Amino acid sequence: MRWPPAVACGVLLASAGLAADPPKVDPTAKVSYFKDVRPLFQQHCQGCHQPAKAQGGYVMTDFAGLLKAGDGGKPGVVPGKPAESHLLDEIRVKDGKAEMPKNGAPLKPEHYQLVEQWIAQGAIDDTPASAKTKSIDASRPPVYSSPPVITSLSFSPDGQLLAVTGYHEVLLYSADGEKLVARLVGLSERIQAVAFSPDGKLLAAVGGDPGRFGEVQIWDVEKRKLKLAVPVTFDTVYGVSWAPDASKVAFGCADNTVRAIDPNTGKQVLQMGTHSDWVLGTVFSRDGQHLASVSRDMSTKLTEVATERFIDNVTSITPGALKGGLMAIDVRPKVDKQTTKVPDDEGGKFQEKPYDELITAGSDGTPRLYKMHREAKRQIGDDSNKIRQYEPVVGRVSAVRFNADGSKFAAVGSLDGQGEVAVYETAKDKKAARCEGVTGPVYAVAWKKDGTAIASGGFDGKVWLHDPVTSKRIKEFTVLPK
Repeated sequence: MRWPPAVACGVLLASAGLAADPPKVDPTAKVSYFKDVRPLFQQHCQGCHQPAKAQGGYVMTDFAGLLKAGDGGKPGVVPGKPAESHLLDEIRVKDGKAEMPKNGAPLKPEHYQLVEQWIAQGAIDDTPASAKTKSIDASRPPVYSSPPVITSLSFSPDGQLLAVTGYHEVLLYSADGEKLVARLVGLSERIQAVAFSPDGKLLAAVGGDPGRFGEVQIWDVEKRKLKLAVPVTFDTVYGVSWAPDASKVAFGCADNTVRAIDPNTGKQVLQMGTHSDWVLGTVFSRDGQHLASVSRDMSTKLTEVATERFIDNVTSITPGALKGGLMAIDVRPKVDKQTTKVPDDEGGKFQEKPYDELITAGSDGTPRLYKMHREAKRQIGDDSNKIRQYEPVVGRVSAVRFNADGSKFAAVGSLDGQGEVAVYETAKDKKAARCEGVTGPVYAVAWKKDGTAIASGGFDGKVWLHDPVTSKRIKEFTVLPK
């Protein structure tokens, strides 16, 4: 069984990979724009200097833009003249600080020297003809020859909008699918996951360019403007989620870490690294104090947000307990129990914690409901946090979502070119319904807050809207902007 295209396309580099620690620069060596300089700009600069967010009036996503002047009137790059190139003034480190990257760590001396040497050598664009593409931005949005693979869906809290992942963009549709409302075109080649903020004013989108960079985008929904673009790691990122108070945005990375940023500043506020494979899903506890994550390493791990400390493996890590990785997770919005007593490893005492439940699923197609916090001391081979195991769906589960009151959840799965959208009552082991009219593999699902519709989509670029009570198809539309 293979991972869906949205996951399989990423190429995992070492965490210190692309341009992170280059060897000492030979001052006589020829510096390549395409191989040496462009990757630096992608990782450190283009988030704030792209068509969707041209900070200082300066765009760095295409070579021609580098030679132009920003709002200050000075050209960024003057071929052969480092002293006249304003870009070097902005990235030069003075007293341990640099003007750019804004709110980020300064470039390393080796990086600065590469850029300076490239300019001194004439700032030649050696991009191969096969790699040159027309710039994609809001004025020149992507042109589709076939519908995009849909990897994520999200309804706005007010039920008016449905966000759909595309190539280089997030597509905002009316919730009934009748109208394409906006195209949010950004830098990332592929958007892997989207999520509206709790108040619906912002939209987080994560993705990147496989093997080159990951990116977190924060969009102002009303203005249709990119508020923030933060480059992260050296590969695509996944599984975005918001803290309940919207103070943090979490996501999973192909370098096996779980991270979170402040959506107002872009500053990283959390990093946890105890997973041993790609992290594909994240979700905050209802009080925002903990973050749960699922990974291809077949585990669900719990992190304390304030300390960034790994707390526990929520699922069993006993070999054979799970077959294959996990890639889907959600927190139950409402539960009857409010608190639980959790054993303290130091001294065997118990401490009281808020009570939360999680639904997780992945390669074996079986959704499982877990307590977020352990109520008994761990023993070898136990799976004591598990509350319930559900009837499996077809193939691998790519996404799970609870309804607003937590009484039901939806799970989508795929195998051998076929897909399934299943609805479960949380308190029962069997499927309550199987949605009709689904064609092809399904990778994404979203539940409208008022409970009137489930949206799902996948490989063939179609979005299905189903009635979660009757499982009847309300509408179907294909994502193919003209």
